[in-house]
Amino acid sequence: MKKTYPFYIKATVILFGLTLLVYVLINLRDILTPICFSLLLAILLNRLVVKLEFIRVPKFWAITFAILLAFTAIAGVAYFIITQLMNFGDDLPLLKTRSMVLFTNFQHFIRDAFGMNLKQQDQWIAEAETAMKPMIGQTLGTVAGTIGVFFLLPVYTFVLLFYKNHFLTFLYDVFGNSDSERVADVLRETKGAIQRYMIGLLLEGIVVALLNTAALFLFGIKYAILLGITAALLNLLPYIGGFIAILLPVIVATITKDGIQTQIGITLAYLFIQFLDNHVLIPLIVSSRVKINAFISIVIVLLGGAMWGVPGMFLSIPVIGVLKIIFDRIEELKPWGKMLGTEEPTVQKLTLIMRKKPANK
Repeated sequence: MKKTYPFYIKATVILFGLTLLVYVLINLRDILTPICFSLLLAILLNRLVVKLEFIRVPKFWAITFAILLAFTAIAGVAYFIITQLMNFGDDLPLLKTRSMVLFTNFQHFIRDAFGMNLKQQDQWIAEAETAMKPMIGQTLGTVAGTIGVFFLLPVYTFVLLFYKNHFLTFLYDVFGNSDSERVADVLRETKGAIQRYMIGLLLEGIVVALLNTAALFLFGIKYAILLGITAALLNLLPYIGGFIAILLPVIVATITKDGIQTQIGITLAYLFIQFLDNHVLIPLIVSSRVKINAFISIVIVLLGGAMWGVPGMFLSIPVIGVLKIIFDRIEELKPWGKMLGTEEPTVQKLTLIMRKKPANK
């Protein structure tokens, strides 16, 4: 006879398990961050490696070629970004002068509109700078850690691709004893769905970056490539990233151009691109089956940032998307997949749930 436990015992065990998991994730973030990025990259490259092996390229050379191809593409993007940053550095004195003029005008506007004198404003600014110093230090530390991750990525990615069959066999041996055929089907479907999702996410990011860059070139904004790629990366952060992606080119336009027509145009163009992304690109390329609802998206990004900093924020959405794919394909975990997604339950089902009475009543 199967033993059942009271709800409060189950809830306590679950909360304890979640607390322990969060503790482990926070303390092992320096180890787990490069592994997570490598796992996502390995998923993206797996299809290419399989095709190369199919035409009888040895596994070692197939994986090596795929990794070299991926890092060549990454190096190309990095080259464009570095070039834009160098141009930004050349224009920095002029931008700084222009920014100071605009900031002084803004301070006088605050004084005239709200009666707040310049001395009080300067005091508040000094306090804000003091409060921001620890955050700046943490950000610099995160950047240094990200550079370290970049050097570990090819090593971890190679190992994950080389030993992928070992990991799949391990999962099959652990979960496949009672119902081997069902577990094999779930693993096969999950692997294919994750590959399609990650490739779709990459293609969507490329299209968004091209659209952003084209819009900025159209308005004559400097550093269009840098801002376009940055906006595509920020697009991974739901709602928060979209707001920052609009704010950055608007600030650059304010500093480099007169009037407000350009800022309005950029805002409208970016809003249109985000609308296009949400209603056309994601359903068409990424697939609407992996949509995460707004509440979960915001919470998971904040949790990722709290646990792993900036890398955690960017990893959170792909990771929760992968988890949803897995949950949707395992019968016992389907309620969790529905909770993460955007699918609305039917009125009939809600009515049935609300009217359902306990069996022992």
